[in-house]
Amino acid sequence: MGEMRIHPLRLDGRHGEEKREEIRRVFHQTFSLNESLYEHLHGDAAWFTQAISLRHPLIFYFGHTATFYTNKFLVAGLIDQHLDADLESIFAVGVDEMSWDDLDETHYDWPSVERVRPYRNQVREMVDGVISRLPLDLPITWDSPWWAVLMGIEHENIHIETSSVLIRQLPLDRVRPVAAFTPEPLAPAAEALPGNPLLPVAGGRVQLGKADDDLHYGWDNEYGSHQQELQDFAASQHLVSNGEFLSFVEDGGYREARWWGEEGDEWRRFTHTEHPSFWVPSPAGWRLRLIAEERPMPWNWPVEVNYHEAAAFCRWKSAQLGKKIRLPSEDEWRRLRDLSGLANHDSWGELAPAQIGLAHGASPCPVDRYQHGAFYDVVGNVWQWTETPIYPFDGFRVHPYYDDFTVPTFDQRHNLMKGGSFISLGNETQTEARYAFRRHFFQHAGFRYVASDNALPETPVYETDTAVAQYCHFHFGPDYFGVANYAQAIADLALRAWGDRPLRRALDIGCSVGRSSFALARGAEQVTGIDFSTRFVQVAARLQEKGRFPYAITEEGELQSHQWADLSTLGLAETAARCQFVQGDACNLKPMHRDFDLVLAANLIDRLSDPAQFLRDMAERIVPGGLLVLSSPYTWLEDFTPKERWIGGVRQDGESRNTLQGLRAILGSHFDLQPGFPQDLPFVIRETARKYQHSIAQVTVWQRRS
Repeated sequence: MGEMRIHPLRLDGRHGEEKREEIRRVFHQTFSLNESLYEHLHGDAAWFTQAISLRHPLIFYFGHTATFYTNKFLVAGLIDQHLDADLESIFAVGVDEMSWDDLDETHYDWPSVERVRPYRNQVREMVDGVISRLPLDLPITWDSPWWAVLMGIEHENIHIETSSVLIRQLPLDRVRPVAAFTPEPLAPAAEALPGNPLLPVAGGRVQLGKADDDLHYGWDNEYGSHQQELQDFAASQHLVSNGEFLSFVEDGGYREARWWGEEGDEWRRFTHTEHPSFWVPSPAGWRLRLIAEERPMPWNWPVEVNYHEAAAFCRWKSAQLGKKIRLPSEDEWRRLRDLSGLANHDSWGELAPAQIGLAHGASPCPVDRYQHGAFYDVVGNVWQWTETPIYPFDGFRVHPYYDDFTVPTFDQRHNLMKGGSFISLGNETQTEARYAFRRHFFQHAGFRYVASDNALPETPVYETDTAVAQYCHFHFGPDYFGVANYAQAIADLALRAWGDRPLRRALDIGCSVGRSSFALARGAEQVTGIDFSTRFVQVAARLQEKGRFPYAITEEGELQSHQWADLSTLGLAETAARCQFVQGDACNLKPMHRDFDLVLAANLIDRLSDPAQFLRDMAERIVPGGLLVLSSPYTWLEDFTPKERWIGGVRQDGESRNTLQGLRAILGSHFDLQPGFPQDLPFVIRETARKYQHSIAQVTVWQRRS
């Protein structure tokens, strides 16, 4: 197994041509290794048999990894035409089903193996040609077209592993052994089962996230930053073995709903599962299915289960031990890795200090073989389920070559696995690797457990509601076409109009998602933000609490990009605590909302059902000498305001009446229009990457008479 690559390519090097040949070698090695995996398939039917109902037959994955190169090279501009447009459509997109009963194969007409093999040869030749002629500057960066080459190699590594799981799930008579994937030798039946004590883990700060200038390839979800301070906790010394898990099975764990949680119990009842998927009952006792063989159960190997089974065991174990047991978080796994004494993967060479990268066999091994500090198998052997749904780190960006690799998993339904397995290669072996699967998904994955009082990190879900996301971007996104951010600009204008006087209480009525309120708080002791939309108010309150809020904006059609509203980067975090946000109707404010020094109503009056009533009401809510700041593009619409209540934009007694005239008539008895106003203030609302609304609001500032 020493010929296998167990560590990822570096992005730097001494010479460009040397790096070019290294990439060429690794490409062919990976491409060939994947093809040798399919030598396991015995008979034509094996290619077209669904190993499980949730995944395509293996012919799809055989074509998919080759198609990936062609499709991504087209995106990256490395080639200018398809090799086989038909195959590259059929094999383009893999499957990540929404549920355990989701995939319908009836409409697929798969091509023959005889057609796909020559296509793979075409792709191999095409990629080799690109590697030969593409100019190469070191180090390779995220923006380099070489990123598409490395992406294809790492994508192939992923599918070597996932396809090996599918082959493991085929009927045994459809597979045969392959020398390149020889499993761990059969051990004596009397091998002892190790105990699994909970050992202390010192708390401390963990830092996750790959820097932009990191010298190893990474998938987009690895970049950015995350920090967490952990308390002391305890973790099981070993991965949970088949023998330890047997106690749960024999205690009726698969028959008791109380251990499973709502989602897990739905899966358990739907599948009628009674034991781990790779366990095979026989008259002579339990056997274990490997990639291409069955053998008597190695009780000291790690159990391989999905998340639901691992979490159910932890609940059962909690009852056994009388303490709260759960799966570790991603942060807690990282703490174990930091304390393990394991060197960086670059220094492993071909003698990996773990059962990883096919360096020591194509199967798990005993859980007490590879010691890493006080613990065993901190990396390798099998992937380790965590309690953490995958989420974006601060600074997350989608890579344009593969914009749907990670984003669909930010749905609270995909949990992270850490550490890699016996067959993990390349990027999968990195400490920073972040792979997540649906919780009912099977992989070469097991688990260890922890006793911990550490809070699980909040994992954000991107706000995708079009209106909410659009207003988030309007308030917190970048400037466009040289037009300053409107919410910030109108708040700054209001504070300048107020001057140097002490500003006690300000009201931001129609505050939307809160940028203008946060901006006012830099000059006011207390700011109340009110909006009719509960959703908008919730966003503002969330920002005040957490400082950041994720949202997704439309690029074109169904394509989206993911953004963060971030108070710190805008200089608004320090005074955010001065704000309070409540839902309310501008035309029916509660009596408590009064005695304000300054009221800002930005782009509000032409969206009210009775703007005149609102304006008259302000005289009772603003203190003498206080200011009312109004802005509006005066886009009067009957959708919002009955025409008889428009205060401008109408003909009255045969004469034109604009909104400024209407404002003077309504406010004149209690307010004075301040010198220098009205003023025009432009704003830009982004709808898509190529569609923007460019509007101009008129701003007036009115002072309440004493």
